[in-house]
Amino acid sequence: MRKEDMTRRRDAIIALLCEAEELSAAALAARLGVSVQTIRSDLRQLDEAALVQRRNGGVRLRQPSENIGYAPRASLARAEKQQIAMAVRDLVPNGARIALGTGTTVETCARMLAASRADLFIATNSIHAAIALQSAEGAEVVLSGGTLRLRDLDVIGAASVTFFSSFLVDLAVFSCGGLSPCGAVLDYNTEEVAARSAIAACARRTVLVMDASKLGKALPCRKGMVWEYDVVVTGADLPEDVQQQCRASGCEVIRVGPDRAATNSDAEHV
Repeated sequence: MRKEDMTRRRDAIIALLCEAEELSAAALAARLGVSVQTIRSDLRQLDEAALVQRRNGGVRLRQPSENIGYAPRASLARAEKQQIAMAVRDLVPNGARIALGTGTTVETCARMLAASRADLFIATNSIHAAIALQSAEGAEVVLSGGTLRLRDLDVIGAASVTFFSSFLVDLAVFSCGGLSPCGAVLDYNTEEVAARSAIAACARRTVLVMDASKLGKALPCRKGMVWEYDVVVTGADLPEDVQQQCRASGCEVIRVGPDRAATNSDAEHV
């Protein structure tokens, strides 16, 4: 068996567990079209790597201290992320100055902007976002220096904070690790919190993007509330009290749906 096949299958296992919370080895084998013995071997390796926890015939992800790898994240909620990107596109005119954060949803937004907008200025701490902008007509892309996180190909920490403090842009687009039921914005570690705060601080208008899986995810680091941002673009059905607070605070919530393209004309505005 090729190592690449094994790696892709284990990434797929992580992606399935993100969606279903807990599955049996038999269910995973059926979904991936391999034997239960093969899946059990994968699960042993993932358990030893502290990525999953096996118990009572089922397996689930361990409570994370950091996000899962970039490749399995990229395979999650692809249609929803595309819809989010289409909604973000409609917020960005040609010639805009933009700050882009990290993550697969932001990368999808970058790819959408590259295909549909011209003469953009983009500051980012994500190599994935920078590569996605390679074909953007007339774009100027400035990439943060600093220590690279190899697993995600991005820069966070002091270097990214200093980097974004040098700019004043029209729009900042960034994600988060999770959102609590009461509307608190969550991340995996304090460096990601600092990077998000720095990106938001350099923009006249802030746009938080997140797929529905982020809602209710329990993460250790908390800073700010969702209604403190200007726009939230998501597929999540936010709790009614959070929606009310967003309306009261002037935060526009653009909710994209699974069965329609998201633009300002057809997305649901809360």
